[in-house]
Amino acid sequence: MRIFAPLLTVAAATIVGIAQAEPVGITKDMMSVEVQTPDGPVEISRVQDNEAVIEGEFAKIARPCPVFCIQPIIPAEGVTPIGELEVLEFLNDPAVVVVDGRVPRDFAGGAIPGAVNIPYTEAADRLGELGCEPDFDGWICDGEDVKSVALYCNGPWCGQSPTAARRMIEAGYPADKIYYYRGGMQNWRMLGLTVSDPTE
Repeated sequence: MRIFAPLLTVAAATIVGIAQAEPVGITKDMMSVEVQTPDGPVEISRVQDNEAVIEGEFAKIARPCPVFCIQPIIPAEGVTPIGELEVLEFLNDPAVVVVDGRVPRDFAGGAIPGAVNIPYTEAADRLGELGCEPDFDGWICDGEDVKSVALYCNGPWCGQSPTAARRMIEAGYPADKIYYYRGGMQNWRMLGLTVSDPTE
């Protein structure tokens, strides 16, 4: 029996090796998406290690509420909820700006490649970057140059991008041009999708 034990160990290791070699696509027909960023093209794909797990800050599941309460799937009337595939599509759509609504410190810790950081505290003041025109009482956001926006933040428990959406609407931005990725960085990381390198 001892003679066969090493052979069984090798066979088991080979089977595990095969399992780890299984490709991890975004969908069955899409392995990656290339997006343009200010620093050049970035390929977004999923981690290929079949044994990978989420670690660090985004592995935490019991955040005290308040402040970290579960957010509604629709943070304001007229806003459209989206998932990862829509975010990937929007990253290559010139009519849509993917906006990371987190504070700069969070953004610097890793973000969706190609996203623009407009902290929720500044969202109502920076609508000009989305094509709106300043007005005495806020903004005029009804021109052809007004882009749609896809907002996200840290995850389903993060109120930064929902607050940004509400503040933008109050300032005159049309709710039907706002998309909300509630899963945010926690879901993005959980799926092993590419994150911008905070050291670059």
